[in-house]
Amino acid sequence: MSRRRLTAPAFRALKGTRKAVCLTAYDVLTAAALDEAGVDLLLVGDSLGNVVLGHDTTLPVTLDDMVAHARAVMRAEPRALVVADMPFLTYHVSPEETLRNAGRLVQEAGVDAVKLEGGRKRLPHVRALLDAEIPVMGHLGLTPQSVNRFGGYKVQGRDDDAVRELVDDATALAEAGVFSLVLEGMPAPAAERVTAAIPVPTIGIGAGAGCDGQVLVTPDLLGMTPGVPKFVRRYETFRERAVDAARRYAEDVRSGAFPSAEESYEP
Repeated sequence: MSRRRLTAPAFRALKGTRKAVCLTAYDVLTAAALDEAGVDLLLVGDSLGNVVLGHDTTLPVTLDDMVAHARAVMRAEPRALVVADMPFLTYHVSPEETLRNAGRLVQEAGVDAVKLEGGRKRLPHVRALLDAEIPVMGHLGLTPQSVNRFGGYKVQGRDDDAVRELVDDATALAEAGVFSLVLEGMPAPAAERVTAAIPVPTIGIGAGAGCDGQVLVTPDLLGMTPGVPKFVRRYETFRERAVDAARRYAEDVRSGAFPSAEESYEP
């Protein structure tokens, strides 16, 4: 496989040609493995708050957290496009502050693009980033940073008015210049309407098969998390395998079977 990096314009050009494959990554080892598998886009998601840092929501994740984990992912030197989430309150105050915060993710971590949640009310912030030549990925539907306003992680776009709002938001973001759009937690027909309405790829998560690509939280896919939403398909059982491996190691340590003479350094 070519090591030439996938760019935001090249990712945008996948629309109508093939499905885009996206997964989350938070560390160098995972990023390297996913890149070797041929994933198109690695998302350094603020989901690290849930699956890495142990929080109940993404809200406690800080910009320093995101910079540190994005920097680790970039050390894998992936071919995939790397996008970092802008965490809560880093793009909510002013376009100027949004630009300064996104600039840290680009300058200090080296990511290719940033992602932020919300529709038309985020347009001034999106435009400020694009004016500074920072590619932007949008995010509509069930936006996890809005969990308190939604009253939980609730499916969005259930009625015609809500779907029209989603289409209007998506159209405005696409016209502003986002290169792609995540659609999360909405009925498949709603996601299909949004996908058909805009010229940039839609990436679904819990939004049906009609999107231009899909993204999942990697620990969910690998079976590392104890419970997952019903839209997640587990492709591995790493949690069970890790418990078994650690248990066998503990037995060997306690019995004296580990380390053997061959597994020790010569004096």
